[in-house]
Amino acid sequence: MSTQPFLRAVDLCRHYRRGPHIVRALDGVSLDVERGEFLSLVGSSGSGKTTLLNLLAGLDTPTSGSLEVDGVDFSTLSRRQRSSYRAIKVGMIFQSFNLISHYTALQNVEAALYFNGTPPKERRRLGTAALEQLGLSDRLMHRPADLSGGEQQRVAIARAVVKRPEVLFADEPTGNLDLENADQIATLLTSLNKDGLTIIMVTHNAEIASAIARRSIRLHYGRMLGEPAGGQRT
Repeated sequence: MSTQPFLRAVDLCRHYRRGPHIVRALDGVSLDVERGEFLSLVGSSGSGKTTLLNLLAGLDTPTSGSLEVDGVDFSTLSRRQRSSYRAIKVGMIFQSFNLISHYTALQNVEAALYFNGTPPKERRRLGTAALEQLGLSDRLMHRPADLSGGEQQRVAIARAVVKRPEVLFADEPTGNLDLENADQIATLLTSLNKDGLTIIMVTHNAEIASAIARRSIRLHYGRMLGEPAGGQRT
């Protein structure tokens, strides 16, 4: 059986030029992520956790270092292949939900299936099933403005998982929610992980990370703390 991790980052850096200064948003991070893991990236604002998430999700390109997905060097992929990776293998959840305001809940979820060739009738069936699974069977035709924050985040989760991705990236998924709704979302993520979905979650809340993630990595000023290079467990 192969021991190749699903994701491997080696000495990953992301630097920006701001006037005469170089901002080291991420500065030499190495880690492995196995299939089926629930990994949390913990740190305060500006620690580099969202930068790392965006690099792992293929939304940004590193300044240096390497990223492998299923043993394939990400830098060797064409723009079309990277887009395919995001469209097929990646699900994304955002703190601000990022729902389309004039779409219904069902239409927002169906939108995740527009670019992978899923026929319209199948999009509707899969979208309906995903929303029903998350307890939103009576909210299919509601628009985001008519939903609570917790309901909007569940729609966003349904949109992220409806295409059955191999990995789910969650950027502060409970950050804009009250305690009750945050607990519900945390429970949903735990359930998805138990079903085999790989999850990488960004949070500033170490308590949430320790409660639901199987492994946590702390970032501080673009560097990883608390875990040796190469992603070995402490």
